[in-house]
Amino acid sequence: MVTCYLRYVIDPFKLQEFEDHARLWISLVEKLGGKHHGYFLPPEGANNIALALFTFPSLAEYEQYRLKFKSDPECIAANKYGEETRCFLSYERSFFRPMFE
Repeated sequence: MVTCYLRYVIDPFKLQEFEDHARLWISLVEKLGGKHHGYFLPPEGANNIALALFTFPSLAEYEQYRLKFKSDPECIAANKYGEETRCFLSYERSFFRPMFE
């Protein structure tokens, strides 16, 4: 199992646009085989950082998701929405594996 952690620098004046963008991606990750754990938005403190977490059964399946979303019309439209609204300025992606006792 691999969990993708996304840390976004968002435009706090475009929070609604970012929320709309996030809602699109939750269903798209699920559609393409992942389990989305949600977006986490700033209630207080830093108002320009948001997080997202989603999991795939393996890194290989995550790589398949990456290939699929490049040609999926809904994913292309979701990316375009993010670019057009500029609701986030940048993001960084990291991967984690769970550890249980």
